[in-house]
Amino acid sequence: MMKKKSSIFGDIVSYLFLTVATIIAVFPLVWIVISSLKGKGELTSDPTRFWPKVLTLDYFDHVINGLNFAVNIKNSLLIALVTTFIAIVISSMAAYGIVRFFPKLGAIMSKLLITTYIFPPILLAIPYSIAMAKVGLTNTTTGLIIVYLSFSVPYAVWLLVGFFRTVPIEIEEAARIDGANKFTVFFKIVLPLVAPGIVATAIYTFINAWNEFLYALILVNDTSKMTVAVALRSLNGAEILDWGDMMAASVLVVIPSVIFFCFIQNKIAGGLSEGSVK
Repeated sequence: MMKKKSSIFGDIVSYLFLTVATIIAVFPLVWIVISSLKGKGELTSDPTRFWPKVLTLDYFDHVINGLNFAVNIKNSLLIALVTTFIAIVISSMAAYGIVRFFPKLGAIMSKLLITTYIFPPILLAIPYSIAMAKVGLTNTTTGLIIVYLSFSVPYAVWLLVGFFRTVPIEIEEAARIDGANKFTVFFKIVLPLVAPGIVATAIYTFINAWNEFLYALILVNDTSKMTVAVALRSLNGAEILDWGDMMAASVLVVIPSVIFFCFIQNKIAGGLSEGSVK
């Protein structure tokens, strides 16, 4: 009886702790959203007031229409989606080839690929800038996508190798006996089995490309081609900082990733647990 009571007490304490931790973690995001809906002057006249006196979308209207933030969102969305698509296509085929055709050499290659993350991004900023300038890809979305791929593809290959290793080779051999060729086996049998891992890798690639700031700042100086990360930083560098605009722009940058992550979090959890089995 005493053990049962102590177990119930432990559960209550655990739930209370998790509830408090969740509130602390979520509160900054909730504060940003509510602050972006406040009326003009409320943030400066009474900054500690939690709930706004008047709910308004004036800051969002000014950010989207007045500051052309919608263009920056479109640029980031295009760059992130293209980077994610190309990275997944290349890395899935590369990881499958490593696992099935070059297991020994592939193990060494995958470890060498991940060493690209050893170098801090700022160390490679000048070489990338020189390389992009020589091929005429500075101030272009194409150049930015190529730079992002150079970081995302090695990591995606290394991550997907673990997922492809979980696929039993007997399934592929059975399909080959039934007359399926290598492409059919790969696209119709293997890829559906590692779909959770591909989704998880795609999400990490997308979020990294969406939030990247350093190379977007260095390689792009045209305001019409800036990403949301650079545009958000430019608001902070204005002569007069409007906190309402900053809050609204922050919501536009953060909320899409949060919503998207909530929808696919189950696939990410499943993909990570499956990829950890080697």
